[in-house]
Amino acid sequence: MKRHRLLGEKNPCRIAVEVVEYIEANKIRYERAPLFRPQTQSKIKRGHQTLQKRILPEDYFLPGDLDAFVEHYNHQCYHESLANVTPADACFDRASAMMKTARKIKRQTIECRHLQHRNLAN
Repeated sequence: MKRHRLLGEKNPCRIAVEVVEYIEANKIRYERAPLFRPQTQSKIKRGHQTLQKRILPEDYFLPGDLDAFVEHYNHQCYHESLANVTPADACFDRASAMMKTARKIKRQTIECRHLQHRNLAN
């Protein structure tokens, strides 16, 4: 089974004690982003932006709430950067099968619209 990982900033003093405890308790591999890699840093900043939008700053959350957020983000949110599939689908190699099904549905929809258009033209 694939071990989950958390990508974080290079500076270890910016990690909250609660986050460290959660990472250790759930056996998540913490990786620090390399310096001078704008693409990697942007992934981290994008993650921060997503958390800020979903969790109000004045609200305190427990790891259970974090679990619900991670579950929602990984299994229900479709991402344009992942060809409009969820991160879980991309991680577990379900994206190609989903894209194949989506192309089939799109092709059928276009054929149906062509037939409707032809029927209206006659």
